[in-house]
Amino acid sequence: MDRTLIFGGNPWGVIIRLVILSIVVGLVLDTLGISLGNLTQRINQLLRAIYDFGLRWVDVVLQYFLLGAVVVVPIWAVTRLFSVFGSGPKP
Repeated sequence: MDRTLIFGGNPWGVIIRLVILSIVVGLVLDTLGISLGNLTQRINQLLRAIYDFGLRWVDVVLQYFLLGAVVVVPIWAVTRLFSVFGSGPKP
């Protein structure tokens, strides 16, 4: 395998660019008041919010399902009973 293909260029040049870019991004994040501990806490809060949103969605769908089932299932049961008992003898 070619190292240029793996790294996307001269490996030392890529490493130097990554180090410089990491320092610049770290400086910007520190200026915004985001530290390493704060960043992990924010990622944790984001994942928890996504998880809670998913469960809230399931709860809402379950409530709609139960509300609809209270009406639909008895109507279905009555129509099935009439179709079984109301058809009479078949010729």
